[in-house]
Amino acid sequence: MTVKEIMAELRSHGEANIKKILLKHGVKEPFFGVKVEYLKLIQKKIKMDYQLAKDLYATGNADAMYLAGLIADDEKMTRSDLQTWVRQAVSPNISEYTVPWVATGSNYGYELALEWIDAKKEHIAAAGWSTLTNWVSAKPDAELDLPSLKALLSRVEKNIHGSENRVRSTMNSFIIGLGSYVTALTTDALATAKKIGAVTVDKEGTACKVPDATVYIKKVKDKGNLGKKKKTVKC
Repeated sequence: MTVKEIMAELRSHGEANIKKILLKHGVKEPFFGVKVEYLKLIQKKIKMDYQLAKDLYATGNADAMYLAGLIADDEKMTRSDLQTWVRQAVSPNISEYTVPWVATGSNYGYELALEWIDAKKEHIAAAGWSTLTNWVSAKPDAELDLPSLKALLSRVEKNIHGSENRVRSTMNSFIIGLGSYVTALTTDALATAKKIGAVTVDKEGTACKVPDATVYIKKVKDKGNLGKKKKTVKC
């Protein structure tokens, strides 16, 4: 399939009600409002295609950018590719999901995450924290820098309440991810969550709730799922 063919399909499958919901969740124009289920049907046809993913992402259309992440050949993505993608990821579904997914599967995920969390732009910093969460959910503990991750908990404790909206949200998710997927740091994550207390995030009038990190991690523990890694971060 070509970019032109895919864009025509996306346009024909856009739904006004889906677009309205996505707009409420901060997704930026242009986009058609295509259901993720349909994007996954296209993904099944294409499977992986490095260049097509880059070309779709370059359209700037949020539906096409999300699809680009699904079909991206993560291991072929260069550092420059990922830097371009994160700069252009102005919609939260792209900055906090698509880009972190692809970065996690690339050869540069952790180093770029650490760079991005220092960014002054909210969407790039949020992408960094989301990448860290995806990283710990997918990588074996033996491949993780545990002292560095523990130090990041201290950073979150110190800065979360003074950070920008999307950064607060993704920092909270990082605590949850670390506590749920890295058993060596579960106790530290719970202690950090307790010190931080309630995290307030403006959900822009949507029904979404900010998960309580302590409650969430304890639920994972009660289900016997602590430390169980994801087979894939893309969904």
